[in-house]
Amino acid sequence: MRHNKAINHLGRKSGHRKALLANMATSLILNKRIQTTVAKAKALQSYVEPLITKSKDDSTASRRTVFSYLKSKEAVTELFRTIAPKISERPGGYTRVLKTGFRQGDGADMALIELVDFNEAALASTVKKEAKKSTRRSRAKKAEAAPAAETPAEAPATEAPATEAAAE
Repeated sequence: MRHNKAINHLGRKSGHRKALLANMATSLILNKRIQTTVAKAKALQSYVEPLITKSKDDSTASRRTVFSYLKSKEAVTELFRTIAPKISERPGGYTRVLKTGFRQGDGADMALIELVDFNEAALASTVKKEAKKSTRRSRAKKAEAAPAAETPAEAPATEAPATEAAAE
């Protein structure tokens, strides 16, 4: 029975597992997405999300705490400077695990883990959807506004001769 065994040990001793997760977290923070096995991705998700939450508070104590987990100055700097401001409003769920199939060599179940707010493809698709909606609306507005725009343009032209005639 596996009562109260929340951590997947990934078949490694604790030192090896901590180093593996620290290196994977550093790669995820620097590259915004990495490909790995599903088991490692799920373990990494529970490892890196508390660190991202900790990065919302930019203090020396939180930077030191995050550095003790990551052991990479570049990753800590990236986390606090670029990632933290972008996820400041999000209450959690900073990462996404997408299953990608099976590995060619050994048939391992593979996954893509990425930071949610840094997925350009998903963000671009939502922008395109919004652009399509606004384009449809703007065409209707342009069609209605076009006759209104022509009317004021004609009005000054008709007024100009009338003022000249009044001046004579």
